[in-house]
Amino acid sequence: MKVIIPVLLCGLLAGCMEAPQPNATENEKTEKRKDSFASTDISKIEAKLKEEGYQTFRYKEGDTTYLMQQYYLVFLKSGPNRSQDSTEAADLQKKHMAHLSRLYEEGYTSLTGPTGDDGEIRGIVVFNTATQKEADSLARLDPMVKAGRLEVEVHPWWVAKGGKLN
Repeated sequence: MKVIIPVLLCGLLAGCMEAPQPNATENEKTEKRKDSFASTDISKIEAKLKEEGYQTFRYKEGDTTYLMQQYYLVFLKSGPNRSQDSTEAADLQKKHMAHLSRLYEEGYTSLTGPTGDDGEIRGIVVFNTATQKEADSLARLDPMVKAGRLEVEVHPWWVAKGGKLN
């Protein structure tokens, strides 16, 4: 039986904001971690995630076993208060970006980016937290959300563990 932990998300958010890019040393560490992850016993990975409070299950198709983990998709939607002047809006945007960068650097998020149109959904954030409540709470700390410029909508999302997701 082969065990594969594939990447199912590559390119989903092609229009993403620029996330902090790791340096060459961090890239090398990530590659080593991925190699180690792929060769590690799936049971150990699953046990560690469950111990940390994450929801997981195994999905078997033929001779391939996928370890699925629950992540949380946060839709940042247009809020009721979008009447800030340009100076205030620019200040909120700067604080918003700092908040998103901090969440990424601290490992709470895996992907973040704005949508490519001017619709109701303004951006998407993939949270790598153990609970929906934690993802919701962290998203609501965003200065844009606090100011009412954005609203938060959270949905559980199952993805095969591995690849770009932390």
